[in-house]
Amino acid sequence: MSGRLQELDDVTFTLSEFPDTIDPLDHITGDYFDVYDHVYEPLFEFEPEVGVTPWVAEEWEPQGDGTTRVELRDDVVFHNGDELTAEDVAWTIDRTVDPDIGVASPIGTFGLGSIEGAEAVDEYVLEISYGASPGLAEFEFGNYTRAINRDWAIENHDADEPGEAISGAAPEDFNGTGPYEVVEFTPGEEIVVERFDDYWGEDVPFERITFNAASEAASRVAAVETGESELAINILPEDVPIVEETPDAEIRNVTSFRSIFLPMKNTVEPFDSQEFRQAMNYAVDNEEIVDTILAGFGEPRGQPVSPGVFGFNPDIEPYEQDIGTAESLVEESGYGGVEIELYVPSGRYLNDAAIGETAGDMIDQLDNVDCNVNVVDFGVVSDANQAGVDPDEIDIHFYMIGWGVITGDTDYGVSGFFTIPDNPNRTFDDEELSDAILESQQIEDPDEREEALQEVNELAHGKAPFVFLHTQESIYGVDQSIQWEPREDETIYAWEMET
Repeated sequence: MSGRLQELDDVTFTLSEFPDTIDPLDHITGDYFDVYDHVYEPLFEFEPEVGVTPWVAEEWEPQGDGTTRVELRDDVVFHNGDELTAEDVAWTIDRTVDPDIGVASPIGTFGLGSIEGAEAVDEYVLEISYGASPGLAEFEFGNYTRAINRDWAIENHDADEPGEAISGAAPEDFNGTGPYEVVEFTPGEEIVVERFDDYWGEDVPFERITFNAASEAASRVAAVETGESELAINILPEDVPIVEETPDAEIRNVTSFRSIFLPMKNTVEPFDSQEFRQAMNYAVDNEEIVDTILAGFGEPRGQPVSPGVFGFNPDIEPYEQDIGTAESLVEESGYGGVEIELYVPSGRYLNDAAIGETAGDMIDQLDNVDCNVNVVDFGVVSDANQAGVDPDEIDIHFYMIGWGVITGDTDYGVSGFFTIPDNPNRTFDDEELSDAILESQQIEDPDEREEALQEVNELAHGKAPFVFLHTQESIYGVDQSIQWEPREDETIYAWEMET
């Protein structure tokens, strides 16, 4: 592998899921960002333990009236040669948060939840309005605003029409400002990008990158073994020795900001009972799951976010399995003898199906609950996670999902799930929890806000909107000639690599 890499300057990255949309705003999935962030760029860079730094935006200043004035670089061009302007960025934001313009994106709920709109005030200057503290708003619009060429998108893709996503099956259907441009595209299989000669920033290390995906873990391992891929994500714990024994390859891993849990939609029975939801947590032995199924590559968790995330509460202990307590709480809930269905994906997270089946079996061991586990495609649980809480509109009430807090802020790990106003995609209906999150969004003092977020996590622990499982370890198989350390936020940037 090393010789091929040095000779061709041509690498392949294998993900576990291939993007099913080409619209940079029509998703909120980590694997998609790993591909599209090489083509489309956010306004700011967020790096764990560093914070927010300039990227496409050079300067920004809160105005004290619920807006922030953002000044863009004046040397950024799209891959089709058009210049990036403030109108492009303002329209991109409006298209994401306004249901009457463009795609109805989950980014609007889960990523830009406090953002109200944007307006261009000069060629390279815009003002962004929001309903939260400036610091939180900056996390949101800095991470999730990937500028689209307004005129190009409207002319070629009707992207200003309600619900209309950018689509297509050709390289020219991509048009970002990033350091790589798409040169080959096989929908559902692979995207090939090459250096963009007119990129405003520093040179990137590889001339050509192929992104593909393998949902089967064995296929990702084989790609590293055979030299077909220089990097593969989501190596399973049991496959780590295989990679370690492969010449010129090695394992790189880090405890991520991604937590795995089982949401329970509390607008339907039996999950409308807090006692029942707590019982489900006491039924599951997370220590055993981490030790056996994950071989120690994870940490049990009892709150929505992981250590290192702003607002994490170090005083909260994970639920410990207690069958007697679980069965008693089920009886207190009035739902003794109930039968429930759990839906889990296969291939999206580390040993997800095995973990889901084990957790479901543990719940099924309760004398007064029957739990059936259904292994489904990831899209099924992803859709369930965005389906809201209207009992007449939802079919799946209990499922597995993972959430990576890529902003490093608790708000991103809770607001999309729990806030009620203007949030049709929420998974839980509780005014006390919603109000606590909304109040924390208005706090500007960092210390006070951290304390408020820690209280949000404590409240979530008690209300048990999820069966809290674990924080996932990110495990990669990597060619030894690539100098690169994985990030807690799971972001993969080629320009952070050296050979």
